[in-house]
Amino acid sequence: MADKLLEVRNVRKAFGGVVANADVSIDVESGAIVGLIGPNGSGKTTLFNSVVGHHPIDGGTVRFDGHTITGLSMAQTARRGLVRTFQQSHLFDRLSCLDNVRIADSHAGEATTDMLRGLPRESRERALQLLDFAGLYEERQTAAGELSFGQRKLLELAMALMSKPKLLLLDEPTAGVNPTMINGVVARLLRAHAEMGITLVVIEHNMRVIMSLAHRIYCLAQGRVLAAGAPDEVRSDPRVIEAYLGAH
Repeated sequence: MADKLLEVRNVRKAFGGVVANADVSIDVESGAIVGLIGPNGSGKTTLFNSVVGHHPIDGGTVRFDGHTITGLSMAQTARRGLVRTFQQSHLFDRLSCLDNVRIADSHAGEATTDMLRGLPRESRERALQLLDFAGLYEERQTAAGELSFGQRKLLELAMALMSKPKLLLLDEPTAGVNPTMINGVVARLLRAHAEMGITLVVIEHNMRVIMSLAHRIYCLAQGRVLAAGAPDEVRSDPRVIEAYLGAH
């Protein structure tokens, strides 16, 4: 049996009187690609935030790579190899693609010229390799704000890979991406998994994408795990069809 890289047990999170996560438990085995689906408002993004320490949780525990990380900050979890991307862009639009990737491993909240000067030469070399991986090498000196939406998603992937994560949580990596570019995003996720050995957990509304990517899928509804299993099992589960798939 593969080792459990991530163990989420009975995690609870409420905002005022609204329960976003209600006793959610999931397992992610090392080397897996896990999908997280569910209707809008089902608690998927909140769960990502709970796992990485973006906000404190109200109950439950999170273990990563054999250690309890409940209560750690995002910077602390990132240094342990647990990294997430966001639905909304976290790029520095005035900086070049190269500089965006170079500072991605600094865990800093604001990019400055001094920060860039202080980075080692090796960071530039690795950033160029990752831009090539993402298909953005020719855009390395282009300001991030000038990229297309799909290119911005690829840049964010390159940034997330900069710190060599063990586990990467991706929040809707193909949302808003031109259909002609979706296959390129998916192909690079599969390469990151196969060539870099990165375990992936992916929130995705595009059923074609998630069914082709994931080895195992969890479906959330109203803040709870509604179903879990292989993609075909989850897709054909009447509860999932009623709560999610049937509504699209």
